[in-house]
Amino acid sequence: MKFLIGVFAMLFIIPLYGQSITGVVLDTNSSPLEDVNIFNKTSGQHSHTNTTGYFAIPNTKKGDSLYFSRIGHETLLEVITDQQTSLQVILTPSSVSLDQIVIVSEVDQLSRIVDIDVKNNPVKSSQEILRKVPGLIIGQHAGGGKAEQIFLRGFDIDHGTDLALSVDGLPVNMVSHAHGQGYSDLHFVIPETINNIEFGKGPFTASQGNFATAGYIDLKLKDVLEKNQVTLEVGQFNTQRFTGLFPVINSDYNSLYLASEVYLTDGPVNSPQNFNRINLMSKYVYDRPGEEKLDLTVSHFQSKWDASGQIPQRAVDAGLIDRFGAIDDTEGGNTSRSNVSLSYTKNLNENDSFTTNAFLSKYNFELFSNFTFFLEDPINGDQIKQYEDRLLMGVNSTFERKGKELASFDLDYQAGAGFRYNDVNDVELSRTKNRRETLERLSYGDVDELNAFAFFNAEFKKGNWNINPSLRLDYFKFDYNNKLSAVYDNPSENKVAVSPKLNVIYTPSTTFQYFLKTGVGFHSNDTRVVVANEGEDILPAAYGIDIGTIIKPASRLVVNAALWSLFLDQEFVYVGDAGIVEPSGRSRRVGVELGARYQFNDWLYAYSDVNYTYARSTDEPDGADLIPLAPDFTAVGGINVDNLGAFSGSLAYRYIDDRAANEDNSIIAEGYFITDMNLNYKVNNWTYGIIIENLFDTEWNETQFATESRLFNEPAPVEEIHFTPGTPFFIRGKIAVTF
Repeated sequence: MKFLIGVFAMLFIIPLYGQSITGVVLDTNSSPLEDVNIFNKTSGQHSHTNTTGYFAIPNTKKGDSLYFSRIGHETLLEVITDQQTSLQVILTPSSVSLDQIVIVSEVDQLSRIVDIDVKNNPVKSSQEILRKVPGLIIGQHAGGGKAEQIFLRGFDIDHGTDLALSVDGLPVNMVSHAHGQGYSDLHFVIPETINNIEFGKGPFTASQGNFATAGYIDLKLKDVLEKNQVTLEVGQFNTQRFTGLFPVINSDYNSLYLASEVYLTDGPVNSPQNFNRINLMSKYVYDRPGEEKLDLTVSHFQSKWDASGQIPQRAVDAGLIDRFGAIDDTEGGNTSRSNVSLSYTKNLNENDSFTTNAFLSKYNFELFSNFTFFLEDPINGDQIKQYEDRLLMGVNSTFERKGKELASFDLDYQAGAGFRYNDVNDVELSRTKNRRETLERLSYGDVDELNAFAFFNAEFKKGNWNINPSLRLDYFKFDYNNKLSAVYDNPSENKVAVSPKLNVIYTPSTTFQYFLKTGVGFHSNDTRVVVANEGEDILPAAYGIDIGTIIKPASRLVVNAALWSLFLDQEFVYVGDAGIVEPSGRSRRVGVELGARYQFNDWLYAYSDVNYTYARSTDEPDGADLIPLAPDFTAVGGINVDNLGAFSGSLAYRYIDDRAANEDNSIIAEGYFITDMNLNYKVNNWTYGIIIENLFDTEWNETQFATESRLFNEPAPVEEIHFTPGTPFFIRGKIAVTF
């Protein structure tokens, strides 16, 4: 450890010298372009532009050929002359194509490739964009009211326990949430404002801390809107959706736009959901290309709904209800979130830049559920209420140095630090009746949780190699005030996590990349777990390794493959639905991932990703060591059509295999194969479209759990599958106009 600290300190104080070409990349409207890939074909060096469009690429001399590429733009070749030390490059927009992909020695190259999937087939909801991450499956069990259940790399991530989610750097995961640790509700994002998605799998990225065990996802929002856009969708189940996007300012350095969304539906269930969601958002950007950039985003989201909940299979089999019926249709809830986020980037000189982000969120959550019906209370039923009132704030800053030399290596590095603070009041779990009467409070208190962190990330580049060591330090302080205690009770615990990582990327040509990724990550436990267990096992570590390749054997074909393993330490889990602490033993997961993307021609594009995972609890005997609901085989894919005359559209599928719903595989969660379709026809500035979910009207269960419950007329409880029915054939019409 002392050696590592010494190396990192040396990197700050050693004078670093080297020749580089610097410059800025703009679009045809003179706006800076972020994440443009710059590749020196002669030396093998590469770089990319930052948020101001600025870049620096080392070891570039007269006669070298620089390729500038970005998804949705024509690739540009620039040959360096004697006099050139600084460039201004303008990229011309073009149809999205795999031709624009150049394989370079980047750690998360696959994220940039998958961006083609997003550009070719814009998503219909903010949560749906998660499905663009290869191998990720989501499920909804409250008609869009709750955050989705997430499955990735053999994890039932629940609502976000092992996946770090953010939007332009604003964290989405909620620590010590009333419903579940890491709860991540992305419904405050308007899908039409999403520009691209950045992601990485495994605990290999130093800038990502808490919850980044299976991976991380950061949604990037658009900076600029060129035209006004109004969209109306109307469909089955009394569904309406209205969006409006309006640019207010588009000057040389300033832009401002407003966006709004209203979504209403009753859903396919027998008891109407009465679901409604309202989103408001505004984003202001001040951007001086190559110099500095400031963006300010303000948003507000609120939602209310009724829900039919998870129903037992035996009630359907006996004819008591049908698949879309309910045992307790008084479930439901309401939630809201207001956000302010600010980001500022300043290029200090030709090699150094500084970025700082600050955010503030006000969040409310109230949820009524009934999972066991009449198991605990045969008279009033088992309805529970979960509630919280939260203030989330934080700041993080990063210094970056690029394009310097150390010994015979070209060096880029980042050093960052920051904090996140959660002030959560009146975190409540109560037994209730008909959403109106509180029968008993099971837990009730206030949570204060602080996470301060620092990280250092270096990339040593030489020829076709990129060696990427990094280190992250996290400090946590947990406080809980139990308001049900007869005396003042405010226990406090603290803990430090050290997370080293090492990635090695080898790219022998622009068509091959090989990678080896290793690292340690973690997810924190609920504050109520921490104080209950006196600080033991509160930051369970995850140890990961990935070995794989990305290949581009033809100009319009990209293939990726990886073998991976992830081991998790012992932890204690707070069960928000019961107010109890349960031990969760060590686990191991190993898997293989395969993916392919092929551009048949300028208008036809296809993709497919398949994933197999072997997941087991290591502390349990054979036959009783399965991890409930952990998917072992998943597949997603589709065909996208774009710019076929006036037509565009897509046909997409997703598949998840049968999987164990309990530890001994005696209860099975059924798999499914679902196909969705959309078709658009554009005339001048008008677009007409249809959206069809579950094209073949497959009968499927979207979410499933092995639950012990008792119906009103049953003498004894029964454990079996309880499920939320998947959406049947669901068609909506769409009309959009730009002006």
